[in-house]
Amino acid sequence: MRYLTAGESHGPQLTTIIEGVPAQLTLERHDIDADLARRQKGHGRGRRMQIEKDQVKITSGVRHGKTTGAPITLIVENDDWKHWTKIMGSEPLEIELDQDDIKRKITRPRPGHADLVGALKYNHRDMRNVLERSSARETTVRVAAGAVAKKLLSAFGIKVGSHVLEIGGVKAHDVEYKSIEDLQERSENSPVRCLDLAVEKQMMDAIDKAKKDGDSIGGIVEVVIEGVPVGLGSYVQYDKKLDAKIAGAVMGINAFKGVEVGIGFEAARKPGSQVHDEIEWNKEDGYSRKTNNMGGFEGGMTNGMPIVVRGVMKPIPTLYKPLQSVDIDTKESFEASIERSDSCAVPAAAVVAEACVAWEVAAALLEKFGSDFVDEIKENINRYEDRVKNF
Repeated sequence: MRYLTAGESHGPQLTTIIEGVPAQLTLERHDIDADLARRQKGHGRGRRMQIEKDQVKITSGVRHGKTTGAPITLIVENDDWKHWTKIMGSEPLEIELDQDDIKRKITRPRPGHADLVGALKYNHRDMRNVLERSSARETTVRVAAGAVAKKLLSAFGIKVGSHVLEIGGVKAHDVEYKSIEDLQERSENSPVRCLDLAVEKQMMDAIDKAKKDGDSIGGIVEVVIEGVPVGLGSYVQYDKKLDAKIAGAVMGINAFKGVEVGIGFEAARKPGSQVHDEIEWNKEDGYSRKTNNMGGFEGGMTNGMPIVVRGVMKPIPTLYKPLQSVDIDTKESFEASIERSDSCAVPAAAVVAEACVAWEVAAALLEKFGSDFVDEIKENINRYEDRVKNF
């Protein structure tokens, strides 16, 4: 299972084509639109979220609410396109007649963004060609693809959730939850997707202060997946390890600079006797672990415990009190360009991370159990789990 995305931040639409989704999976627009709406929420989002009302169009691969096994095409239109038709259009500009449009040219790169390096790599004198594609707006269709993956996982009883652990140095402490459903309900009811109500307002205050100061702040998100079968991924080659694939997917999210699985970096500060999860067995459930420090992975394979992954998001590089930069045309020092942006997108990033982790788990599930149609996959999983339980 794989997907590609296409489209620019202010272009007419964003598109993803998904290949390898099994036939006979129930899939409707609202399954995807619900996650697109979640991505647009969160304290600290910018004015763009007030303009765009993201809804998907399914143009192939689904018929009468069921996947056909053919490639699925998902489209999300940009409502703001009507203001950018000449600036972002595919037709050549008549330079003498369209000077006003060309004034949207970007020559002052933002520190921390793809602007300058992308311009150097592709020889763009107008860095809008870089920032339009490198924009986090592209994550809209990654979330759409992830929603399909989550729908697939749910067909096999696998549940996905996410929440925020830290924003701008304000850390959540009381993050216990009874179930994935409990986690999702509580995080959805929080403006910052935080389970710890005691620090929720502190997080919001930190975001408000950053906005007032023309600054931005980052944070840490956590994704949890329960009900995953034992043995997804493999130890036989480095690139078959599922935790490595998940780490790559999380690091591929815009502005993410770190990832950990289970207790992650904390494992470096503890002896092995306090890190590794002891194994137990009972007749009803088979093998399990007493703890889950490894975050559901051993040897790059799922071990049946919940998958726990965290990602670190840096502050967004577009600042309303911009840092110093250099104009690539004049080579003079200037303040960096300003594009409409968020002061904090960590709550939304949790939804994106959820989609990316779910995608990798779904792809690994199909690699292990086949990918033709849903009922066949269920039969394969049931046979496998019976064997594992009685091993």
